[in-house]
Amino acid sequence: MGRLHAHGLLTALGAVLALVAPTHAAHAAPADPIAAAAAVEPAVVRIDTTVDYQNAFGIGTGIVLDPNGAVLTNFHVVQGANDIDATVAGRTYPAELVGYDRGRDIAVLQLLGATGLPAAPIGDSSKLVPGEPVVALGNSAGTGAPLVREVGTVTAFGRTVNAEDTLTGSSDELTGLIEFEAPVRAGDSGGPVVNSAGQVVGLTTAASVNFRLGPGGEGFAIPINDAMAVASQIRSRVPSDSVHIGPPTLLGVGVRTAPQRGRGVIIEEVLRGGPADGAGLRDGDVLIALDGVPLDSATTLTYVLDRHYPGDVVDVTWIDAAGQERTGKATLAMGP
Repeated sequence: MGRLHAHGLLTALGAVLALVAPTHAAHAAPADPIAAAAAVEPAVVRIDTTVDYQNAFGIGTGIVLDPNGAVLTNFHVVQGANDIDATVAGRTYPAELVGYDRGRDIAVLQLLGATGLPAAPIGDSSKLVPGEPVVALGNSAGTGAPLVREVGTVTAFGRTVNAEDTLTGSSDELTGLIEFEAPVRAGDSGGPVVNSAGQVVGLTTAASVNFRLGPGGEGFAIPINDAMAVASQIRSRVPSDSVHIGPPTLLGVGVRTAPQRGRGVIIEEVLRGGPADGAGLRDGDVLIALDGVPLDSATTLTYVLDRHYPGDVVDVTWIDAAGQERTGKATLAMGP
C-alpha cells in the first residue's frame, strides 16, 4: 500500500516477509490478454485507507470473494489503518478487518452493507507454467482513475523475497511466490493476477512506501491456492499461531531492534495513554520480554502480539534509562 508521510513509528498494532516448474501443459494464450482479464474487473476492489496517527493515506487493491462483501487483499494494504473504504461495482463501502495472517501477507475484509456483488472467478495456481501470459489488475493510479492493467508472463515459482515493514520496524520473508514480468507498483498490492482463461491465479504483492520488497520489489504474487486457504480460515473465524481474527492488538510503542543482538527492542516512543504507558514504560527504555517471550527483534514483538487479543493482561520486562531491569503488566487494547 502506498502511504504518504510515512515514518517508522510503530503504534505496535499488534503488531509487526529453487525454482519449481509444474509439469502441466501451458494454457493457450488469447489474442488479447486484456480481454481475458475483463471477466475479473467487475470484482476488483479499490481500497483507500487512512492512518490517523501518521496523518497518512494509502491505496491498494482487493478482490470480492462472495456477493455479501468478503474481500481478499494483502495485509500490508490495510495494516495500521483507522478507516478503510472499499469501492467496487461503482459503490463505496466502509470496510472492517475480519482477520489476517501477517507472515503470509493475507487479510480478509468485510464490506458493510454489501449485497449482490460480483465475485471473482478463482483459478488454480498450480496449473501455471513458465512463459504463460498473465495480467495484473491494480489501483496504483488511484480510485478515481481507470484500473491499471499490466500484461506480463510468468517467469518462476517458489520464489522467496525479503519484506521490510518500515511502519512497524519488522522484517520477514514471503515464500512460495510466483514471479512474473509486469511493472506492478505501490497501490497494486492485493490485486488479482489473471490467467488466459480469465481466472484469478495470484494476488499481487508489491513494494510500497512502508512495505519494501527485495529483490526488485515488483512482479511477485501469492499463489491464489495459498491465499484462498488462508482466507478460508480467516472467514471461519478460527485463530491460530499465524492467523489473527479481528483488528491487531495494541501495545502502544514505537520500536526498533536493539543493536545488541538478541537483547530486546528500543522504545523510540510510547503512545500516551496506551497500554505500555500505563505499565510504566518510557521513551528510550529497552523492552526485553513480553508475556515471558524474550524479544530479539521488532518482528518477534509483532508475532507475540498477534497471538493476543484486546483485554489480555501480559507481563512486560524492560530496562529503564538508569539501566535497571523492571517488570510490570499491560492490558492490551484494540489497535487500528
